Amino acid sequence: MTTAPTIDRNAVLAALDTVADPRSGKGIAAAGLVQGLVLRDGTVGFMLEVPAADAPRYAPVREAAEKLLAGLPGVSRAQVVLTAEAPSGTTRVRKSATLSMDPKAEPKASEAARPEHVRRVIAVASGKGGVGKSTVAVNLACALAGMGLSVGLLDADVYGPSAPTMMGVDQEPSYVNGKLEPLMAHGVKVMSIGFMVASGSPMIWRGPMASSAVRQMVQDVRWGTDAAPLDILIVDLPPGTGDIHLTLVQKLAVDGVVLVSTPQEIALIDARRAAAMFAKTATPVLGVIENMAFFPDPTTGAPIHIFGEGGATAEAARLGVPVLAEIPIDIALRKAGDDGRPVTVSENDSAAARAFQAAARQLID
Repeated sequence: MTTAPTIDRNAVLAALDTVADPRSGKGIAAAGLVQGLVLRDGTVGFMLEVPAADAPRYAPVREAAEKLLAGLPGVSRAQVVLTAEAPSGTTRVRKSATLSMDPKAEPKASEAARPEHVRRVIAVASGKGGVGKSTVAVNLACALAGMGLSVGLLDADVYGPSAPTMMGVDQEPSYVNGKLEPLMAHGVKVMSIGFMVASGSPMIWRGPMASSAVRQMVQDVRWGTDAAPLDILIVDLPPGTGDIHLTLVQKLAVDGVVLVSTPQEIALIDARRAAAMFAKTATPVLGVIENMAFFPDPTTGAPIHIFGEGGATAEAARLGVPVLAEIPIDIALRKAGDDGRPVTVSENDSAAARAFQAAARQLID
């Protein structure tokens, strides 16, 4: 395999400084307008962040910067996203798309829409990191694909993308007729910001920029076609209840959300916060998955409840939703994720895989 030429960061910034900022007269890099610069395997991209009132004025600047980058040695793809932030907290992306960042604002039903040729959207969320939310999202997607459905997986955790590692795929998506083509792994169409940045590189983006990236991955990806629509899009949300969550529920018609928690109270507290946020945005909770529910005794197989017992069941009862699955602590499950072959693919008759399959069946019944 041919290795793409290394792109020099300083050379890119120097080139961008030949594009003038119409307000200050400086180069756009020197003016501080180049945000979230990504250099990876022939790809160069960044956010051009400007005041909202100046967005029309900077459209030619965006085009000039993108054209300049595309002509640099070693660059096979260039992308510049114009992001405009209003003083009131409203963010405008590209030309006229708007997103209210007011945490009290609720989405208008007319704003939310599914991506083209996608029949159903299910988000996987948790209020807390480290509870195995991405493990659940990946294995649900693979379990659904194993049932013969056409499935997509959107890794919306731009600060900690896990899908490339867990799905064992790390190529660069291609553009076809102005749309990004998701990568295919284990029968699932996958899109992640992790395909566009070097492994381990931090995404030092402010909330509106991260939201813009997620919106692009929803709107600019060809998930399906007239002839072959996508049955289900699984969205792996970041932990918490921030900008990205608001972006998705305001702009993406989410049919429901699966909450992931571990049994201990500290994780359940954060799961309640997530449930409260989805209630305020009229997004139904489809059920709760308790991860790391127990450790099977090596001798007897009896469950050892390391992190407590019954927490997710009580929380599901409070919300009036089912417990979709109790996932055991399983070395094979951890190893499968690290190896890029989810347990629902690599060991689909294991206890963990069967639990994910049962949860997937409930979601489509």
